[in-house]
Amino acid sequence: MQAFDSIAYIYHQKNIMVSNNNRTLIPSPLMLAIILSFVVYFLAFFFTNTNDQNNSHAIQLLIYYQNGMWDLLAFAMQMMLILVLGNVLALTPLFQKIIHLLVSKINNSTYSIALTALFSILLSYFNWGLGLIFSALLARSIAEHARQTSLKLNYPLLVAAAYSGLMVWHGGLSGSAPLKVAEAHHFLIDKIGVIPVNETLFSPMNISLFMILIFAVPLCFYVLAKTNKDRFTKHQELPKPVQVSKTNEKRQYLGFILGLTLAFAAVYQFYIHGLAALNINLINLILLSLGLLLYANINLFMKAVNASITSSSGIMIQFPLYAGIMGLLKYSGLIHAFTDNLVLISSSESLPIYSFISAAVVNFFVPSGGGQWAVQGPILMDAAHQLGASIPKTIMALAYGDQLTNMIQPFWAIPLLAITGVKAKQMIPYTFIIMIIGALASLAVLYFF
Repeated sequence: MQAFDSIAYIYHQKNIMVSNNNRTLIPSPLMLAIILSFVVYFLAFFFTNTNDQNNSHAIQLLIYYQNGMWDLLAFAMQMMLILVLGNVLALTPLFQKIIHLLVSKINNSTYSIALTALFSILLSYFNWGLGLIFSALLARSIAEHARQTSLKLNYPLLVAAAYSGLMVWHGGLSGSAPLKVAEAHHFLIDKIGVIPVNETLFSPMNISLFMILIFAVPLCFYVLAKTNKDRFTKHQELPKPVQVSKTNEKRQYLGFILGLTLAFAAVYQFYIHGLAALNINLINLILLSLGLLLYANINLFMKAVNASITSSSGIMIQFPLYAGIMGLLKYSGLIHAFTDNLVLISSSESLPIYSFISAAVVNFFVPSGGGQWAVQGPILMDAAHQLGASIPKTIMALAYGDQLTNMIQPFWAIPLLAITGVKAKQMIPYTFIIMIIGALASLAVLYFF
């Protein structure tokens, strides 16, 4: 399958999302952000006071919301780029060839499911957009191959394996919270300072969790494939191969030279500063350079960008609203009320556990990891400061909770569901089991480290 014919196919599949009722089960990003905005506004109205003599309490809260809306514009752009460029990378000819090579070697459905989970976790650790789209394409290609070769396959289980990488992403190299606090001018700099990635992403705790999950999750899918071996999808229900045409775009060297230049700049940053150089901006620089190098054609690169940017529209519109929520929490004083209650029930040892649990719940309402950090981060950092708890550990606890419940709140699975044609309700029984494994592993590392 040629890369850009694949893109056209993927993003013309939005009718699938409507026809399989996933949209009725999973609210849009805008709807979730609006609901949460009203909830926080009314909480602030009833539980805080305003001393402004020129405006009523209700009007002053609206001003707080408006003032906060524009505090995270740079962060919103960073999040859009990390998603778009990850998607672009997944659709490069190189990754298309990798998919074809993997599929050509598959003659066992159990092996293919475990392999899909492994690739999903590995690539999502590098970039969650890359892992999600690549795994979706891989799952569909395996299903097309199974239909053609009469290979017996549990297709919903395969798609669940493709989604499993979303349970490791926030502890990986595109994790919003740990990368953001590694920047010199992040929005909580006055509270916690700069937290380098060697204390978060590359801490012994986080590396241990990743090693546990990269072994346990594919193994679990292998066992599930064995124990559900009689639940095969009918061959006529597997997707048909997509008929595509080849492109004759010529190689262009200007984009390739820029890609090399940007790659050199990234390598130089690591040479000078080591792993401490890693932050959201550097990750985006690396993704951009790889995209330009792997396409080596500006037209093809821009086609991939245009196709991929569709999936970032929810992030673009929701971030001003989450920033407004942060403004309400911050300027009204509601954040102090939340913090005080959290401090009352926590200790320096238990705060990371409470942070993990609360983040897992909040993820249902704020499905964006970056948005969740904007809303919940200030509260947890205030509590950690008051209790003397570990700031890096509390940050990672939030990351673990956020990524965990993706397994049963498949908001970010929408592109995967569109590509594969599988319904969310078919996939979730399997991802729920994976979530239990992830919860036990996360709690274990938070307890022992």
